[in-house]
Amino acid sequence: MSALFSPLTQRGATLRNRVVVSPMCQYSCEDGLATDWHVVHLGSRAVGGAAVVMAEATAVEARGRISPQDLGIWGDAHVAPLARVAAFLRAQGAVPAVQLAHAGRKASTSRPWEGDHALTPAQGGWPVVGPSPLPFAAGHPVPAALEAGELTGIVQAFVAAARRALAAGFEIVELHSAHGYLLHQFLSPLSNQRTDRYGGTFENRIRLLTEVVAAVRAVWPERLPLWVRVSATDWAEAGGWDLPQTVALARILQGLGVDLLDCSSGGTLPKAKIPWGPGFQVPFAEAVRKETGLATGAVGFITDPRQAEEIVAGGRADVVLLARQFLRDPYWPLHAAKTLGVDLPWPVQYRRAKD
Repeated sequence: MSALFSPLTQRGATLRNRVVVSPMCQYSCEDGLATDWHVVHLGSRAVGGAAVVMAEATAVEARGRISPQDLGIWGDAHVAPLARVAAFLRAQGAVPAVQLAHAGRKASTSRPWEGDHALTPAQGGWPVVGPSPLPFAAGHPVPAALEAGELTGIVQAFVAAARRALAAGFEIVELHSAHGYLLHQFLSPLSNQRTDRYGGTFENRIRLLTEVVAAVRAVWPERLPLWVRVSATDWAEAGGWDLPQTVALARILQGLGVDLLDCSSGGTLPKAKIPWGPGFQVPFAEAVRKETGLATGAVGFITDPRQAEEIVAGGRADVVLLARQFLRDPYWPLHAAKTLGVDLPWPVQYRRAKD
């Protein structure tokens, strides 16, 4: 028996295996609307056997986009195109999921293949916001510090986005609190230097995230899972967000109804020293799972089927999330199953190529 290809049930959703397509920005929208590209990009991974196919970071506000071409869910017009995507994923046996996000001070940038730089107003850029007036890096704009009263609007933007995600037919929502984006910006002392009830102490810095989680969980049906992605560490030499704080946060999120913590890292510092390598972030998922009992997802340079099998079979994480490897091979689960000696059903349209 393969642990990687065993099912997992969370609330009313059953994953056919433990392989998840990590949310990967495609920067291919106009006005936030999903296109045929999203149907093909996400749909092919569902055809390829993934258990959960997650749409990219999807902005809950227009000003929360990373780039002007980001996927959005801030208006009702976004629902129908996303519903088309979710329906196709479900028809292929995958659980349709979406990551809800706000870029905060890292918003208003060009697409990676266009230089990945901050946009001026003449280039279509817009004012950015954050917990404190601290730019992400040299050349990036100084964000307007969000007033405490404005944070209610941020919470409600996530709630409205969750309602639209449900209307579109998604069955898992993941809240993006990683990679230096808005919710993570509040968590980290490196980007949050507030002196009000949203800054300073650990309890204050996690406040916005816990308010978002509680409010989303209140409108997201009890029968459907709620996930949160975090950066388990800023990779800072001192003073940043770190694993002990992540473990403490995980305990709190578990009590608020979060079903899985997706454990990534980095994103707050533009030049952090990160020890890249196969499975380098797996210890974060393992530690959270061991210390709290909360289900976790491991992500980062997971490419080999035997590597993924070991992570799940060894109890280091409940699911593995693959990103770049799915860009290389949309049918990775089908090929991984063969490597592990698992007779995984292929789509009938492709069955002639199975053996």
